[in-house]
Amino acid sequence: MAPRAGTSESSATARIVLSALAAGQFLMALDSSVMNVSIATVAEDVGTTVTGVQGAITAYTLVMAMFMIPGGKAGALIGRKRAFMIGCVIYGCGSLTTALAPNLPVLLLGWSFLEGIGAALILPAIVALVASNFATERRPAAYGLVAAAGAVAIAVGPLVGGVATTYFSWRWVFAGEVVMVLGILVLAGRITDVPIGERPRIDLVGAVLSALGLGIFVYGVLRSDEWGWFQPKPDAPSWLGVSLVVWLMLAGLLLVWLFLRWEARMVKRHMEPLVDPAMLHNKQLTGGLTMFFFQYLVQMGVFFVVPLYLSVALGLSALKTGARILPLSVTLLAAAILIPRYFPDVSPRRVVRLGTLALLAGAVALMAALDADAGAEIVTLPLLLIGLGMGALASQLGAVTVSAVPEAQSAEVGGVQNAVTNLGASIGTALAGSIMIAALTTSFLGSVEQNPAIPAEVKSQANVELQSGAPFLSDAQLESALDEAGTSTEVTQAALDANADARVDGLRAALAILAFSALLAMFFTSRIPKTQPRSTGP
Repeated sequence: MAPRAGTSESSATARIVLSALAAGQFLMALDSSVMNVSIATVAEDVGTTVTGVQGAITAYTLVMAMFMIPGGKAGALIGRKRAFMIGCVIYGCGSLTTALAPNLPVLLLGWSFLEGIGAALILPAIVALVASNFATERRPAAYGLVAAAGAVAIAVGPLVGGVATTYFSWRWVFAGEVVMVLGILVLAGRITDVPIGERPRIDLVGAVLSALGLGIFVYGVLRSDEWGWFQPKPDAPSWLGVSLVVWLMLAGLLLVWLFLRWEARMVKRHMEPLVDPAMLHNKQLTGGLTMFFFQYLVQMGVFFVVPLYLSVALGLSALKTGARILPLSVTLLAAAILIPRYFPDVSPRRVVRLGTLALLAGAVALMAALDADAGAEIVTLPLLLIGLGMGALASQLGAVTVSAVPEAQSAEVGGVQNAVTNLGASIGTALAGSIMIAALTTSFLGSVEQNPAIPAEVKSQANVELQSGAPFLSDAQLESALDEAGTSTEVTQAALDANADARVDGLRAALAILAFSALLAMFFTSRIPKTQPRSTGP
């Protein structure tokens, strides 16, 4: 099928356009993982605490979550290409500000606010620009490569951050992002944009409701580790005996419901809504969005669990940890690129099901492989399976969601799609973390309680001090803390043994919830279409 008007005719131009969009996706995802190995160094350089830097990372996630849907609508107002390029400029300014940040407030301005706003403009525009620059049958390959670029960025982020922090400075990462932005802007000149029709008025009430609803919900999820999901942890805020996390999530859901009601009212009055509620009755679209949610939930949970196992349980450096995660990128890229190329008419439903099964198999294999005495090589095969699953999903889901609606709504779909993936990523990380800590604490206290070598007063003290959750500590960290406390050699060894077993139990529990999520996702694959958009295949 020949590309219609507005698509990239030349293969050279198509490659340039795809490179620009994939680089944009790579850059947005890189910030989600690149500084996780350097938090302590960043905190020291800007004169704050580890908690302060973690707050900046949280705020970046929140800003993206709040403005993703309005950012998608901006493409319809000012043009998708213009929204993409303005977003890149804002993001580049944020990266430069972060690279030069002397203190936490400037870091928050650059990293959390400016980069978050830039990402909220860029990510929905990428979805719409793939639709406007590539013919229907070429979109699965294009979306697959763009999505793969984002996942690879998350995988290599710890390696990039580790190299920069070890040999140069964490600031060079953000300086490098500025250079990348300049390169993307040069390439973006070849992007084709569809003409802007009648400029609608932006739905300010809807924008506020969606931003508050998604922001409050995601904030609640992000605080679950500190406050507790349902039962409040000691000294954590609560209301009516229930953790504030529950109330924040309920308040967020209420605001999202009010947002949808408001949008329906806008449509009834023949006014321009921020998101047309009728889209949510589209079986194909909601199926694609649901699978995006589960993909990012499992994906980010895995990227939370595996680095912890490698860096803390096995004591690998940031560089070695990043290198061990790289095999995932190989199968991810291979599946995302090769499936659309060699099987252009394959059933999207079949690929999504097989990809989800690969995620499930990888999580289960990782559960079976984890052991206190195992080496780093045991993660290789499970990560290859997980990468294969992620790549298979990436090769289909973008085309599934965009082809479900008229192209004029592709920017809106981009905003909703990225809001959903943001929710999935936040919940996946928080859920894996909270389940891991709960299982680790139970296992550690159980081992301590059953060990006759540990005095009764030590057992009692452990139960009191760890009632809010045991920290995920390496052997070196625990041994140092026990030495400072003046414990005997026998008690120290017993605690180290209990900690080694408890870490594995915690990681297995986190992987179990991720495997269950992948299994649950299988029930929603029936909403994925059997045939490619406008395909002549079966």
